[in-house]
Amino acid sequence: MSEHHGHDHSHAVVTEANIKKLTFALMLTTIFLIIEVVAGFITQSLALLSDAAHMFTDAAALAIALVAIKIGKMPADNKRTFGYQRFEILAALFNASMLFIVAIYILYEAYQRFSTPPQIQSIGMLIVAVIGLLINLISMRILFSSSEQSLNVKGAYLEVLSDALGSVGVIIGAAIIYFTGWMWVDTLIAVLIGVWVLPRTWVLLKQSINILLEGVPEEIDIEKLRQDLLNLKDVESIHQLKVWAISSKNIHLTVHLYAPQADHNQLYREALEMLSHEHGITEMTLQIENDECIAHSHSHAHGDEGKHLHHEHDLHQH
Repeated sequence: MSEHHGHDHSHAVVTEANIKKLTFALMLTTIFLIIEVVAGFITQSLALLSDAAHMFTDAAALAIALVAIKIGKMPADNKRTFGYQRFEILAALFNASMLFIVAIYILYEAYQRFSTPPQIQSIGMLIVAVIGLLINLISMRILFSSSEQSLNVKGAYLEVLSDALGSVGVIIGAAIIYFTGWMWVDTLIAVLIGVWVLPRTWVLLKQSINILLEGVPEEIDIEKLRQDLLNLKDVESIHQLKVWAISSKNIHLTVHLYAPQADHNQLYREALEMLSHEHGITEMTLQIENDECIAHSHSHAHGDEGKHLHHEHDLHQH
């Protein structure tokens, strides 16, 4: 039996540029959040307050993303051998939960207002919404390039996106109120903002929970992966295949390969090549078995490793 380990440390590299982007977006968002809350109460606009509530979660998401990056960079220790990378997922989960609470509050407030809509100052509402849209567009531009690299930053980006659409809704609502005097339009816009953001929040929540439950990452086709392993030269069967993620971009795999005729080093290299290029997995432990009895027993329990020979290979890819 031989055991091989492949490693990729690129996930640990977080550029200072990403931190600067998040900090700048956080500053912009926080400044406007204060303006929007004050304006929401002055103009009596629920749509503005709804937008401000989402702006608050934007600011929280950006702050959490910054903290998550800093904590995630902390080195592994004897108590946390994976380090603190999973803090990113906890942050994304907290973020999604906050958005749900905000959406429910807005829907409740809207229900209360439908019967007695207050007087709305549409001009003030319009000006604030236009400024909000511009700030959201700037923040989206800043965060877009990093949103595919981190589930946490993706959560922040999605919130800014939903808030930008919210601002568009508020602008349309303010224009309708100005020209028609239909005050209930403000409440309707607030409800539409809440309803629009809920499905996206659900997706983020589902992704976060899947990672915390050690589920197979969504981008991995486990059946194809299993077949690709069985198709490797001299592999007769596989056992103990496990695929999970520590964070959104750090996928791990362990598997036992029963391959009595194989050249272990060559099989390891071929498996590494296939797993990294075909499936994007570079953190892996491959255990190659010569004895079928041992291979099957390892499917149920781990034997005494001291009785078997181990060959360990560390592969660093950048």
